Amino acid sequence: MISLPIFYWLLAVFLAYASWRNLRAQHWAQAGFWGVLALLIAGGDYVLETHNAGQQLPSQLAGIGVIALALLAPGMRRVHLEEAPAEQRLASAQRLGHKLFGPALLIPLLTVLAVFIGPKLAFEQWTLFGNGSATLIGLSLASVIAALAAIHVTRAPTIAAASEGRRLLDTMGWAALLPLVLATLGGVFAASGVGEAVAALVSAVIPTDNRLACVLAYGLGMVLFTVIMGNAFAAFPVLTAGIGLPLLIHQHGADPAILGALGMLTGYCGTLLTPMAANFNLVPAALLELDDPNGVIRAQIGTALPLLLVNLILMYVLIFR
Repeated sequence: MISLPIFYWLLAVFLAYASWRNLRAQHWAQAGFWGVLALLIAGGDYVLETHNAGQQLPSQLAGIGVIALALLAPGMRRVHLEEAPAEQRLASAQRLGHKLFGPALLIPLLTVLAVFIGPKLAFEQWTLFGNGSATLIGLSLASVIAALAAIHVTRAPTIAAASEGRRLLDTMGWAALLPLVLATLGGVFAASGVGEAVAALVSAVIPTDNRLACVLAYGLGMVLFTVIMGNAFAAFPVLTAGIGLPLLIHQHGADPAILGALGMLTGYCGTLLTPMAANFNLVPAALLELDDPNGVIRAQIGTALPLLLVNLILMYVLIFR
């Protein structure tokens, strides 16, 4: 049986390896950051089980670990990439050609297969996939298979996947953790009642009986919250709980599926415009060594604004059909 904890442990082992390599290189902040994160991921299930059993100490230790990550993050310095000579890279590119696209394309293809076929691979009480999201399990399994395929195609040593992954992880630094943290932040905001506060504020400002006003409030709110929070996943539960569900779906009868799809896409227009989305906008600028750290954002403005307008029009036309 393949279950998510297997991949959590695999991720924890990789992070522990990254911590050990940084420790040997005397990069103390990186070593501590990845080491603490490895412990948090490896002990996640145990913390949840003990918390549900009424034991508070493991949860408190996990909280201390999260605080430690925040304290270690400012000390992490971007590691300079040591690239192979240009002649060697050109020779590798000519030798491999388009074969490199194969392992990358395996990830979405195998994930889709796992989602549609995985749940059907069962015999009596035995199932191929254990408890958890079939999508996450499929994506994790596909990533492992793609890594093995890349090693086979490039004829690189087996350890190359871990060492190159660690090198990329150190280059990204703490920004690699942003998608996870920001998605969690959205859940925290929704659970703490921010959605209800947004609903009360919007109801006092706009005419809630006007469909267009509600659509604009939802779409522009998704963009604004994404710009502030850095991730559409974080903005989505807040705006959907505050505007999408009570005003558009319940009051005006909007289609939830279309609203959710276009709402997320509208939120990503905000991702293109904000430095808070560091993993999308700042890390690439650092990797490309651009003179302007906001150069990626400036290049994306011409795409984000027209796309926002199109999304708002599509939302108004499609969700009330």
